[in-house]
Amino acid sequence: MHIDQLIDGLPAYAKDMKLNYSTLVRQNAELSEQQLWGTLAVSAVATRCGELTAAILEEASKHLTQQVLDGAKAAAAIMGMNNIFYRFHHLSSNEKYGTMPARLRMNVMRTHGVDALDFELWSLAVSAINGCGKCIDSHEKVVREKGASEDLVLAVVRLASIVHAIGTVLDTERVAAQQEVTI
Repeated sequence: MHIDQLIDGLPAYAKDMKLNYSTLVRQNAELSEQQLWGTLAVSAVATRCGELTAAILEEASKHLTQQVLDGAKAAAAIMGMNNIFYRFHHLSSNEKYGTMPARLRMNVMRTHGVDALDFELWSLAVSAINGCGKCIDSHEKVVREKGASEDLVLAVVRLASIVHAIGTVLDTERVAAQQEVTI
């Protein structure tokens, strides 16, 4: 399904999601097209909502090269792993874990083949969705050092939040529809 159809089909209780998506995507002033569609792609992947991910990846492929789209998917994948690992560090009261090596391969952090700032912004978006404070702090610091403004950072996080909310609505409606069938 095309992303616009998916957004237009959101239920009445999700009107804010529909309006926010429209405003943030269609009236975007802060992000380049690559940053915008890369952020939408990584955020959709991070929601784990298949319907939303398929629709956004389909549309993103019209705005991004395959290399950039693969870079965005790589950011979502590596942060899916890192957010769990480093959120554990953050939440555990045992300080020894912070001194121990991760022993997790993270080569894609250097070999992604896309603009370094964009990859870091996408990593930040996924970290926000996954709620990893340690990764949020780390990636926010890097993007700020690379010259990103706070407005740019917040634009990425806004997009991540609205995509996550849309994924929640779509999953809720799918479950509700399945319950109606089984009743």
